[in-house]
Amino acid sequence: MENFDFLSPLDARYKNVLLPLSKYCGQNCLTKNRIKAETEYFILLSSLGLPDFPLLNKTEFAYIKDLQNLTQTDFDIINEIENKGYKNIPATKHDVKAIEYFLKIKFEKHKTLKNKTNWLHFAITSEDINSIAYALILADGLEKVLIPVLENLLKDLKTLARKEEKNPMLARTHGQAAIPTTFGKEIAVFYSRLKKQITDLKTLKPTCKFNGAVGNFNAHYSVFPSINWQKAAQNLIKKLNENRKIKIKLSSVTTQIDNYDSFAEIFDNLARINNILLDLAQDFWRYISDGWLKQKIVKGEIGSSTMPQKVNPVYFENAEGNLGLANAILKFLSAKLPISRLQRDLSGSTVIRNIPVALAHSLLAYQNLVKGLKRIIFDRKKALEVLKENPQILAEYFQTLLRANGVNNAYEIIKNLTRTYNFSDKELNNFLAKQNLNNNLKNKIKQAKVEEYIGIAPLLVKEIK
Repeated sequence: MENFDFLSPLDARYKNVLLPLSKYCGQNCLTKNRIKAETEYFILLSSLGLPDFPLLNKTEFAYIKDLQNLTQTDFDIINEIENKGYKNIPATKHDVKAIEYFLKIKFEKHKTLKNKTNWLHFAITSEDINSIAYALILADGLEKVLIPVLENLLKDLKTLARKEEKNPMLARTHGQAAIPTTFGKEIAVFYSRLKKQITDLKTLKPTCKFNGAVGNFNAHYSVFPSINWQKAAQNLIKKLNENRKIKIKLSSVTTQIDNYDSFAEIFDNLARINNILLDLAQDFWRYISDGWLKQKIVKGEIGSSTMPQKVNPVYFENAEGNLGLANAILKFLSAKLPISRLQRDLSGSTVIRNIPVALAHSLLAYQNLVKGLKRIIFDRKKALEVLKENPQILAEYFQTLLRANGVNNAYEIIKNLTRTYNFSDKELNNFLAKQNLNNNLKNKIKQAKVEEYIGIAPLLVKEIK
């Protein structure tokens, strides 16, 4: 046995939690999608009325469809064909050509298909197959894994926002005590931002190409000029889109590769989602640090190897790290894939293989945020204490009230009163005694409470859908 160790924590430490994504975006899935593209194209060819290629009979059709259900032995054979050689086939050192040779081996075992192997990979380039395969991987990763987890996270944020919609807390701008808000409303901000981006993400379709070596159907039309090859390619994509929510889309004008602009749009959308969640993770970390959020203690869990009392905000920290790493890859993919010298160079080929890596780090972050949200409890008492320790935050209300009642220089007057660290009721009373204000106005100022100065924060939470 070879002495092998994992290079990535995705396939070691995080393997089990990433199994849902591996099911749709792993290396075996890439192989499956290539096989599917090749075999569905073969089936399509048989329906075009090409000479010496009649429509497949039921037995042939069933046999080809069954080839799409790859076994581990099949994967091993394809790997050997590419890297070592298999039986009388030399190593191809080409992944898509290995797929073609594998299918030839399978076809040669069938009594009638063995005479039709010349139609495998007919008039197309490997990039036609890869383009479809990667589009399917990206679509599956979004539809089957990332979007459902994001929607669960969205649901949890909505529940938390509604639960805490009326509970006041100190808002900080520039890190300084500003005015009151509610914890629920601040969660509603993240909910609203995230919902918009998820909604946008659902509308995006990964594109692909299927038009030959440089995008002109050169070989197709030179041999069979009477066939509508553009329509045939569209029918292939239509077939591959059956039972899919996020569908792939055919690019009509390309070089040897798809332009990947649609991929860039998806990556940029995911990066925006990740930025929103990065913002959330850092804010929650701060709330935990300040003691406004408590973390549920789980028996048996260890927070620190040397300080037994600690319950670290590890889920939010893990999310932050993975979101940053995911975005670094997503942004590079977005910038790199749409650029290829002339009609095609191979620099993007090694890059595109890392799409599942970017999705995996994003998924890890989403999973950690879901776990983190289930562990936190908003300490309403602590948040209220902090509010009351900062009575000067009513300065905005005071100066606005004075302005509304015709007092000149209200801002400057209140600034001199409240810009102090020991602002107190006594100072406020001394200030009011010196002001030429009616008693009704003085009473409004005296009776003001920080916990009640929250505007329409609860209503804003109620409005989120």
